[in-house]
Amino acid sequence: MSSYRRILETSAAAHQRGDSAALVVVVETEGSTYVSPGAMALFGAREGQVGWLSGGCLEPEIERRAGDAVARSRIEWMDIDTRDDEDLIGGSALGCRGRLRLALLPLAALHGWPALVEVWRQGRGTLRLSISSEGEVSSEVGELQQQWRMDAAHSEEFHASAARWNLTVSAPPAVLVFGAGPETPTLLPLLRSLGWMTTLVERRARWLTEVHYADALIEASPEAAVSMPGQAFDAALVMNHNFEMDREALYALAAGELPFVGLLGPVRRREDLFRVLPPAARESLLPRLHSPVGLKLGGQGPEAIALSIAAQLQAYRFPQ
Repeated sequence: MSSYRRILETSAAAHQRGDSAALVVVVETEGSTYVSPGAMALFGAREGQVGWLSGGCLEPEIERRAGDAVARSRIEWMDIDTRDDEDLIGGSALGCRGRLRLALLPLAALHGWPALVEVWRQGRGTLRLSISSEGEVSSEVGELQQQWRMDAAHSEEFHASAARWNLTVSAPPAVLVFGAGPETPTLLPLLRSLGWMTTLVERRARWLTEVHYADALIEASPEAAVSMPGQAFDAALVMNHNFEMDREALYALAAGELPFVGLLGPVRRREDLFRVLPPAARESLLPRLHSPVGLKLGGQGPEAIALSIAAQLQAYRFPQ
């Protein structure tokens, strides 16, 4: 998930600009590989390469073949096999023993692609992508669907292995952040780079200068932010650096069902806040409250705190 957001957003922008770009999708893997089926990378966009399918060894050849897909306006296929001993010390020198099968899609042929990406960004559904070895491609997010038909290069290996690959990309996770502060310049860009959609709840003029770090701003009470129609969040962070504002945020979150609530500050602060919350609110929060929020990674200062919070959210999103 972590890289999907930037890849998909950039692909939508590249499509709208008419860039000569190709979206490369991993349709199959075997053995030890750098990525899993469904991984993507974009080649040929104004921004350059976006996303990685290897540690950097395979990308030059993939980029060359992506250019062929764009020039010929057809699906190209790549089968990269590094399971032989020779590949361990030479050739691609990946150091991995695995196989990647790639579909290289000319972006311009995917009419309506930006609309699909936007619906996905809004968290309105999983992105489902179906690719046929015969050149039939379809995608859907929620109620929005698109189908495309394009020429496809012939590949005996691909035609023999499967007729169609069905891949999914879950909607991006969303976090509601109560309060800007010293951690904001590090935390919010880091979360966004990891694929999170970030919404900041802030009313204080002093901290409104930090709003550009978030995807969206809510200048409203915590109760209004939590109950705002059309908004769905996976986690909330309470980090106002203000006791009363933290109390208000926790009280509002207690009435909802967000599965992850992180509270910034030491244990003593949590205990003090719980003393002024009603028993029902405390009972509601306890099973999902992470306090102090953040993994114990070491270090001091807002940057270290931001890293610890981002790490905990990532671990929560991808449990081992």
